[in-house]
Amino acid sequence: MRARNRNSTERLTEALTAASPDLLRYFQRRLPIDDAADGLAELMLAAWRRVDSTPPGAEQSRMWLFGIARHVVTNAARSEHRRWNLTERFRQVLRTSPTEGRPADDGADVRDAIGRLSPAQAELVRLIHWDGFAITEAAQILNISPSTARTRYQRARTDLKTALSEQAPAPEVTGHLPIPVARPLAGDLSATAATTSHRTIRPVDTILPSSQRIDISAYPV
Repeated sequence: MRARNRNSTERLTEALTAASPDLLRYFQRRLPIDDAADGLAELMLAAWRRVDSTPPGAEQSRMWLFGIARHVVTNAARSEHRRWNLTERFRQVLRTSPTEGRPADDGADVRDAIGRLSPAQAELVRLIHWDGFAITEAAQILNISPSTARTRYQRARTDLKTALSEQAPAPEVTGHLPIPVARPLAGDLSATAATTSHRTIRPVDTILPSSQRIDISAYPV
């Protein structure tokens, strides 16, 4: 038995050594150039798994190896066809997805806020809110304890609220604001008193130069 195994090993080693250049060219003619070496490696792996089936004789061993090579190419073509079909199905899903047509910047403020979190917090938030995992499931994926995930998630929510509130635009200044107006008292030109008038202040009043602002002292108190 040992002698037979040794003979099979020797025959396969000799056959691979002699046929490898021709086998590589075989794969280069039938597979993408970058995949030819992978094809040869896959052939060698398959041949060594069946080392005891190596035929006697150099020519028989050579033909046996080329038979395995043909199966490798066939399997590669099937795999490529499956990948193409899967890619096409994904394209169909994306074309009919209800999110199609959304603005490119839709949700950009949220994505930007998540991106400013720590990497650990950001990935946890993405797993929960983008990929739909529960906190315990996300903890398992991240290889952390559920309690750690909950604490990290609460901190992430707090940080997100802070970040999003900082991005919110400042409210418009409107309403009635008291404005002190100094006017001379009747009979005493040297004395003044501060009275208060009310007027609606809008943003345009704050950006006009003083020469173009409304002189509210002309209105009665």
